[in-house]
Amino acid sequence: MRPTPPRKPRSGDVLHVTRAASVQFVRPIVFRVIRVHDDWHTYHGWLWLDGYEIDARGDAVARRAIYVQPAGLRWLNPTPSPSAAPSRTPAAPRQPTRRPATTSEAPTRP
Repeated sequence: MRPTPPRKPRSGDVLHVTRAASVQFVRPIVFRVIRVHDDWHTYHGWLWLDGYEIDARGDAVARRAIYVQPAGLRWLNPTPSPSAAPSRTPAAPRQPTRRPATTSEAPTRP
């Protein structure tokens, strides 16, 4: 049986990047992906990501381009599956909030 290939990051993903993704991350970082560079040529199993390093408060502290192996990344934000998307039911038609004025209620002009 073949192992499943690692999941590929997408824009908006928040990742925990450690040494498992690349030896340069001796000190792990939290990283929010802006873009995955599919068009850049890399070694097999590696990719370039653009994004922001995130601090403990969730603020972006540095914009970075990182070179990683997707197999070593850990996702911090849950990614819902397409089948788990909530179904949207159409809203009920809105009822008018005011009654139309009748002739006896119409304002008179002096």
